[in-house]
Amino acid sequence: MKKANIHEFFRRLEEDNPDPQGELDYINPFTLLVAVVLSAQATDIGVNKATGPLFAVADTPEKMLALGEDQVRDYIKSIGLYKTKAKNVIKLCEALIQNHNSEIPQTREELEELAGVGRKTANVVLNMAFGQPTIAVDTHLFRLGNRTGIAPGKTPLEVERKFEKRIPKVFLRHAHHWLILHGRYICKARKPECSRCIVSDLCSFKGKLLPE
Repeated sequence: MKKANIHEFFRRLEEDNPDPQGELDYINPFTLLVAVVLSAQATDIGVNKATGPLFAVADTPEKMLALGEDQVRDYIKSIGLYKTKAKNVIKLCEALIQNHNSEIPQTREELEELAGVGRKTANVVLNMAFGQPTIAVDTHLFRLGNRTGIAPGKTPLEVERKFEKRIPKVFLRHAHHWLILHGRYICKARKPECSRCIVSDLCSFKGKLLPE
């Protein structure tokens, strides 16, 4: 996609949704981190149902650690991979208390040292909690990067780096939210709703489903 078209692509997304918000519920940077860790291979809706009661009793690393792995597991048992995730939540709480004075690190490298935290999770936390212009490539962003032609790549990291290079700086702060929401509700994997898409004329996708 041409540079001018990429600018117009994000200008329209911004005009349509000036202040995009993630769909995970959280109270503070710590609960955001836990929610994102729990969201791996799970829906935001499913995670929110479990974390509502959990965060009501444990919204700090100390409170979560006091609950213990067994009780955390009971709160999140409706979420996929809940046993491993409960173990990781307790481990990351221990690390936050011991190594970070219970504060959430503000660098990707430090976040990725925490149990259950990969590059995508770190990027989400840095963006949502601290306003850093990171691009968290999930299945939606990977699909859109390739489908639109903005950031084609064979790996999430390749797509992430192309997005960071090609998205105008003025749009980087909210870019990953616009793309996630667009991929979730418009540019769907199986049946993209191209007829409702506000950027379809800019998109390079050859299989556009447009009315005749």
